Amino acid sequence: MSFVGAGTGYWPTMRVVVTGASGNVGTSLLEVLVADPAISSVAGLARRVGRAMPFPQVEWVAGDVATHPLTELFSNADAVVHLAWAIQPSHDEARLWRTNVMGTRRVVEAAAAAGVPRLVYASSVGAYSPAPYEPRVDETHPTDGVATSFYSRHKATVEWYIDRFEEANRDMAVARVRPALIFKREAASGIRRLFLGRFFPGGVFRRGALPALPLPRELRFQAVHSSDVARACRALLPTAQRGAFNLAAEPTLDSARVAEMLGTRLAAVPTGLVRSLVATWRLHSQPTPEGWLDMATSVPLMDSSRARRELGWAPRVDAVTALEHLFEGLVEKASLPTPSLGTWGSPVPRSMT
Repeated sequence: MSFVGAGTGYWPTMRVVVTGASGNVGTSLLEVLVADPAISSVAGLARRVGRAMPFPQVEWVAGDVATHPLTELFSNADAVVHLAWAIQPSHDEARLWRTNVMGTRRVVEAAAAAGVPRLVYASSVGAYSPAPYEPRVDETHPTDGVATSFYSRHKATVEWYIDRFEEANRDMAVARVRPALIFKREAASGIRRLFLGRFFPGGVFRRGALPALPLPRELRFQAVHSSDVARACRALLPTAQRGAFNLAAEPTLDSARVAEMLGTRLAAVPTGLVRSLVATWRLHSQPTPEGWLDMATSVPLMDSSRARRELGWAPRVDAVTALEHLFEGLVEKASLPTPSLGTWGSPVPRSMT
């Protein structure tokens, strides 16, 4: 099957396979796909499939990308969207490597073996090498990652691998999205378990609940809503576009803005002090290693002009609203009926994609 047009043409119908379909972006993408008359069928691969999964139109498949027989699953697919990515258990990097790096390699090679013409891979701002906040970087900025972050190292390694794969396999159109921090209300349960711990009280994110917010004054970051990342992935499916696409909404967020959103004052603290507190991860007292802070304070701000120009993509949810949705979800214990985003207080999920 061939592509119709270079940027906006559509196949009459498409069969799409989504890995990591039960997570943050995955559930938003499924919502987009099942409502689209141009999509004939959708298969969703997830490491765990519960008894009452959302989207009954989706063919749910239980399997880990590191071990599942993928070529058969991808046969007759017009596109594969690879979202699966493990964040926990953060103390077992070998296990994470098997899923993140080797699992991605298996997905790419299986898609090629099955003759899938289109692959969309979810990379991240975390793949980028450290840089000053200004000027913003486009997709040509180096993707060597942040050395102290396993997440960043894995994303950078996959970028390196896909570069080499593309050089040798021009028959498959491979595109990458590089989103900023991805938020939505229904992801709150999973985000809390992955980064704060299952017993962390979500009520502290209620406006006015904190007397002060202790963060480094210089912290700046970008955000994007899960639904807008899903829309970018959908826009890429019928095209032959290749390469990377930065995805970020405006405005840029900083510590002062976050404190304002929470209805409190910023208690500026040195980054080194925050890092020493986060280092309690080494004692297994909380789930977030120091590398996440290092990545947050060193990756560049992104220029999303290419996605706007070539895909006609523009975020429908601004960055402040996306983060507000997450805060609301943390307060209200929002979730979705999948193992990754499920019941508040359930065990730590491995993936948020």
